[in-house]
Amino acid sequence: MISQHYKSMLSGKSVIRELAEFASTRGQEIGYENVFDYSLGNPSVPVPEILRETMLGLLKDKPSKELHGYSPSLGIMSVKEKVAASLNQRFRMNYQANHIFMTSAAAGAIAHAVRCVTASGDQVLTFAPFFPEYAPYISLSGAELKIVPADVDGFQINFSHLEQMINEKVMAVLVNTPNNPSGVVYTSDTLRKLADLLYAKQKEYGHDIFLISDEPYREIVFSGVETPYVSSFYDNSISCYSYSKSLSLPGERIGYLAVNPASTDADLIVPMCGQISRGIGHNCPASIMQFAVAELLDVFCDIGIYETNMNLVYDELMTLGFTCTKPGGTFYIFPKALEEDAKIFCRKALKYDLILVPADSFGCPGYFRMAYCIDTEKVKRSLPVIRRFVKEEYQ
Repeated sequence: MISQHYKSMLSGKSVIRELAEFASTRGQEIGYENVFDYSLGNPSVPVPEILRETMLGLLKDKPSKELHGYSPSLGIMSVKEKVAASLNQRFRMNYQANHIFMTSAAAGAIAHAVRCVTASGDQVLTFAPFFPEYAPYISLSGAELKIVPADVDGFQINFSHLEQMINEKVMAVLVNTPNNPSGVVYTSDTLRKLADLLYAKQKEYGHDIFLISDEPYREIVFSGVETPYVSSFYDNSISCYSYSKSLSLPGERIGYLAVNPASTDADLIVPMCGQISRGIGHNCPASIMQFAVAELLDVFCDIGIYETNMNLVYDELMTLGFTCTKPGGTFYIFPKALEEDAKIFCRKALKYDLILVPADSFGCPGYFRMAYCIDTEKVKRSLPVIRRFVKEEYQ
């Protein structure tokens, strides 16, 4: 008999993916240039040209076996050394190579981090709005995901609800800043307050509580916005990073997990990740991509395009009377729908070939997400369509 658990998951497909598939089908009918698809967070900015040059240099100069053979299960040592040194220089940390574990992007890092610090039946807290895939990431590890309701005034952390929900079964707290879907960056005050609370609860409960930080948008931050490094605020912390957004490499599936050297059993967590990989079939991210990103640790794609797009969309939404917190980073914006049910709102938008994502699965009913990682020219062409949608449906 096939697994009934995974069979049951077939009825809960990602709303984002379903809308992206709809947009693709509609594009075949009317031309994709006429579909204003704000569904999928797939980076639209080209990879930096230096990446291509780096890849060609590796293919020319490194032996085939070194580039295309199995990497060590804990990651290539020279790559881990460079990652640790870069983090130390940028964020005044004290990582060594043995605190870095190379992964299949941030998703792979989270999968390992959760299994390192929880057991079956433990709880992991995260904060709405949150990336919907956290649900399977956590539940399939055997832990239980609990959602702290959103602070809709600014999408920082809702501390009053957090204090009500945290309990002895909580072994980890998962944060995402800059945040998908809100685009909000947690402030230093927010992170300091969170750290103080977790330190107090560790002492009260007599066990560690780990802070797992999901950071694929760390580099996509807009003018004048500070991006505090989460692990610098709290000892028992694990950073989960991806090059999918900073270098526009989502298809290459490369990132890392970084264990705070000050955490409990810091020197054991990466070797534990190697054992976890044996059970989930994650082993050995591509060697060539590990070597490539190690040469580009201070190189990022052109995020100015995302900031331009954000300002265009945000200004238009404000003019039309939407309620929306201005993003500090990422390539998402998270307005409140113009009616109570955001699913109905987004269905109405489909008549105008506007593909918007209702935020019920993000833990924020009544809101919707727009992923503005599309060509700026297309963003500009979408604005009169958005105006027409609002005028005809809501004015």
